[in-house]
Amino acid sequence: MKNRIRILVTSDVHGALFGTDYANGGFRPAGLVRMKTLIDSLRDENTLLIDNGDVLEGSPILYHHYHVARDEENPVAIAMSMMNYDYFNLGNHDFNYGVTELKKFLSAIHCGCITGNVSYKGIPFGPKYLIRYIAGKKIAIFGITTQYVPHWEDPAHIKDVTFTDAYEFAVQTVKEIKEKDSPDAIVGIYHGGFERNRFTGEPTSDTDENEGYAIMRDIDGLDLLVMGHQHEHAEGVLFGTAFTETRSRAAEIAVHDIDTETMTVTTSIVPVTAETAEDPELLGRLLPYENAVQEWLNQKLGEANIDMTVTDNLDARIHKAPVVTFMNEAIMSVSGAEIASTALFQGAKGLKPVITMRDLMATYMFPNTLVVKKVTGAVLKEYLEKTAEFWTIRDGKIAVADRSLPTHPLYHNYDMADGIEYTVKISNPVGSRIISLTRNGVPVKPEEEFTLAVNNYRAAGGGEFDMIKNAPTVKEDARSIVEILAEYLMNHPHVTVAENENITLIP
Repeated sequence: MKNRIRILVTSDVHGALFGTDYANGGFRPAGLVRMKTLIDSLRDENTLLIDNGDVLEGSPILYHHYHVARDEENPVAIAMSMMNYDYFNLGNHDFNYGVTELKKFLSAIHCGCITGNVSYKGIPFGPKYLIRYIAGKKIAIFGITTQYVPHWEDPAHIKDVTFTDAYEFAVQTVKEIKEKDSPDAIVGIYHGGFERNRFTGEPTSDTDENEGYAIMRDIDGLDLLVMGHQHEHAEGVLFGTAFTETRSRAAEIAVHDIDTETMTVTTSIVPVTAETAEDPELLGRLLPYENAVQEWLNQKLGEANIDMTVTDNLDARIHKAPVVTFMNEAIMSVSGAEIASTALFQGAKGLKPVITMRDLMATYMFPNTLVVKKVTGAVLKEYLEKTAEFWTIRDGKIAVADRSLPTHPLYHNYDMADGIEYTVKISNPVGSRIISLTRNGVPVKPEEEFTLAVNNYRAAGGGEFDMIKNAPTVKEDARSIVEILAEYLMNHPHVTVAENENITLIP
């Protein structure tokens, strides 16, 4: 369109190709097959299409590709190649399968990577910034991702990868752009979000995982900051910089229009709806992958003596759900660890009496691997105290603490352990809430040593659990936890799960 430059950005697609709810076979308006139709309706000769990362994790179709059909083409890469993206910015989850697979993906999508603050063997994945001339205007674009990735990722997946602080990189880059190129507009693409409430300025995090607020507050001359990572629907202007962030799974796209006369940035977020048609060419290309995944998900793995579905999110954490007991006991059996601890993730469906791969994928939806750590009784208590920070007392009742509610409960940071018994008094001060800790009824001594099985995210200190990161590693299992649980079920086709009330929460 005349007098307008348009920048379209998707973010946090997480492998969503179709609007399929793989847990129950239902539909939701999302996915790249519909998103392509929406993009085609918004795109013209003065448009750039960019993805802001976190593509390579989060859906059964990707799990199936990497664990069952790795020799086949990556279906998400097929989609993005057919959608003709101009640029791609790395997200933290794009490292989940290692640099080799990431590079293969980047080659297959046929567009440039613009992430400048991440390097592999000293070579940045993208340029410090790039210049595009569109509609007669000079636009500078740079890409950055959160440097917090090493706190979560398996070290083997990011070997020889260096992450530079996103904030510092943005400060230096915008300064250099202004001094050397004097563009008409500067655009930052950031796989990160807000570390402060954008309305009040109050901190929402104690870490530097997200730095979007500081970037906009401190950097003069940044016209647009496109964010992601937090899966939020947000747009507006902060400290003179226009910003957007979209929900995940290709449910909506951020539209940024730059008026070529005033260089004013106007933002909007456009959703995929039930009426958005599937792109017929992309649908035909990807349907065989979808059909193969659906058949794989329907395979029966085993049977349980009880129904372990999750019907009440809060109660499933206050009174440890049987499905958590099952996962912990299976992990202890496979790993040989004395204690196992896991979180019940956001949206986890639980397991029916007849357990399928679909149920398992809908309950443990991340490609985490298993790590066994050696911990002392003192470290174990410190760990449990950290998990107890998830809770507070509100109106006399147990509730999720405010710091765990930036937008939705951070369930992935509340672990529940088996192999021990403990009581949490939530009204006590943070750090003094574990009032009883025993193993087989015997009080745990600070100097005692135990083996503790956790996922690789927690083992790397993810969620600010440095006490686990610093504990010695006993063993690592390169298989995903879903693979471990599936194999356990196939070896134990009839499992008996008892409700284990080993965790007691009291006000």
